[in-house]
Amino acid sequence: MIFSAISALSPLDGRYASKLAALSPLMSELGYMHRRVQVEVAWFIALSDAGFAEFKPLSPGARTYLLGFVKHFSVADGEAIKTIEKTTNHDVKAVEYWLKSKFEARPELLAATEFVHFACTSEDINNTSHALQLRVARDMVLLPQLDRVVLKLRDMAHAFADVPMLSRTHGQTASPTTVGKEIANVVVRLQAAIEKIANVKILGKMNGAVGNYNAHLSAWPDFDWEAFSKKVIETPEPLGLGLGFQPYSIQIEPHDYMAELFDAVARANTILIDWSRDVWGYESLGYFKQKLRDGEVGSSTMPHKVNPIDFENAEGNLGLSNALLRHLSEKLPISRWQRDLSDSTVLRNMGVALGYAVLAYQSLQAGLGKLEINQTAIARDLDASWEVLAEPIQTVMRRFGLPQPYEQLKKFTRGEAMTRELMQGFIAALDIPETEKQRLLAMTPASYTGKAAELARRV
Repeated sequence: MIFSAISALSPLDGRYASKLAALSPLMSELGYMHRRVQVEVAWFIALSDAGFAEFKPLSPGARTYLLGFVKHFSVADGEAIKTIEKTTNHDVKAVEYWLKSKFEARPELLAATEFVHFACTSEDINNTSHALQLRVARDMVLLPQLDRVVLKLRDMAHAFADVPMLSRTHGQTASPTTVGKEIANVVVRLQAAIEKIANVKILGKMNGAVGNYNAHLSAWPDFDWEAFSKKVIETPEPLGLGLGFQPYSIQIEPHDYMAELFDAVARANTILIDWSRDVWGYESLGYFKQKLRDGEVGSSTMPHKVNPIDFENAEGNLGLSNALLRHLSEKLPISRWQRDLSDSTVLRNMGVALGYAVLAYQSLQAGLGKLEINQTAIARDLDASWEVLAEPIQTVMRRFGLPQPYEQLKKFTRGEAMTRELMQGFIAALDIPETEKQRLLAMTPASYTGKAAELARRV
């Protein structure tokens, strides 16, 4: 069968492929190969500068040539490596052989061929490659997408800071807030979650088969291999990897930072699931409506429908992302003894987990861009909910020492349909100072919003 978008097993590579064009080159197998080549080249060049008599510093031309493989790595290069892998049945060895094959026409490099992958175990290449993938995916795709969501929500929080809205604790009418304040709550939570994602230190190790530099020291026992490895890992690109140094490991890097990163992303996703469900509910109440688009269909049989599909899609994809992220964070830090291979196939799904998240962030941006506030519906609900003023009335009664204020309001309001006239009649009969009585009489459900507007504007 000829591959096409509609024959893809995963919707990320099929239906939604165009939406993930920025992430796919980074987190796909091609992206993984690219980073492996980068690590092999960085290690090779660093070895030439280590001061070994057997491996003299490379010429500027050779360095430029080698770095060109990283800078211009292509699909054709990836396919060539895959062809070699058919023989080696080992993906890292295929990268090594591919790189060595590029030395044949350059005597300087050909003479140093065996310093490619020198003293490295496959995991020295793999763990650093995964780290490079995650760093660039986080910094160039994930965080910018989340920042766009935050910026849109912040704009909405400010724009709707003064629009009063009925709260619904437990699904029941409750003390009013403002639309902007409810959005501001999400902004603050999401900003904190984003900060945690951004602050995860991404680590790498290059210390051999069981983390002790055994092979390295067998070749040059007096050389400080740990310092050398640290330098390669921490030196900024392109001559180094620009990662944090992991000094202790078994054959594999422990993956604790990965768990921390994936947990942080899952936390942001959970906040957005919460928000997606709330918006869905507000649309159901009529507080929000969506801008209409010519030609768009909400239902195949009900012409009137305009469904909140962007928020539903976001919720679904955030759930898929979190299911994978949680498995990754629980599984990856566990390895039998010094190494088992159960992490390898799991790691290949990092891009899938992040892909569903990025897809959801885009859906949220689209949905938020179509939202319009329906102040008529919001005001109608407020005006039909005078019972919410039972809270401020009984609180003022407490201030002035009136007997059993809560119990009085409970008896007066619970199970009864409250109106302006009933509530103001209750207030008028209170034995409190006249100025306080007038203040309560002037209060409406729409004006009883506390500091909500100030908090929304401050976010």
